[in-house]
Amino acid sequence: MARAWTLNPHAGGVPIPDALKEQTKRRLLAHAEKHYAGRYARLDIRFKGALCYVDAYLEHEVRGDPWRATGETRQQFLERLRSTPTHLCRLRHFGQERWSMAFFTYSHERYEPCFFPSGKPFGTPEEAFDVGAVYLT
Repeated sequence: MARAWTLNPHAGGVPIPDALKEQTKRRLLAHAEKHYAGRYARLDIRFKGALCYVDAYLEHEVRGDPWRATGETRQQFLERLRSTPTHLCRLRHFGQERWSMAFFTYSHERYEPCFFPSGKPFGTPEEAFDVGAVYLT
C-alpha cells in the first residue's frame, strides 16, 4: 500500500517572520480594542516558532471575602488574579494568511485543535480571537 502525504493543520507549520509577528500583533490588538474593549485589562500576544499564543488578563469583580480561604490578604488575592492569564487561543502559522487554531480548554488544561466558525481548518488571527473571546464574558 502506498503512503500518501496529508496536511495536518494542527502539526508543523512554518516559523513566523518578525515582520509578520508585528503585523499579527497589531491586527489582534486593534480587533480586540474594536470588538472587546472593556472586557479585559490587557492582552499578551507571544510567538514561538510557528505558534502564536493569545492570552488576556482580566480585572476580576470579587464579592465577599474569598481570599480568607487562601490565607492571602485581599490585595494579594486580587494581585494573583490580575497576574494570572486567561488563555484564549493558539494559532499555528502555515503561510501569510494560513493559520490554524487551537482553543484552550480549561477542563483538560490544554490547547485542543479546532476548526474556525466557517467550518474550515484555516482562518485569520481575528477569527481565532473571536472564538477564544468566549472567555472574556
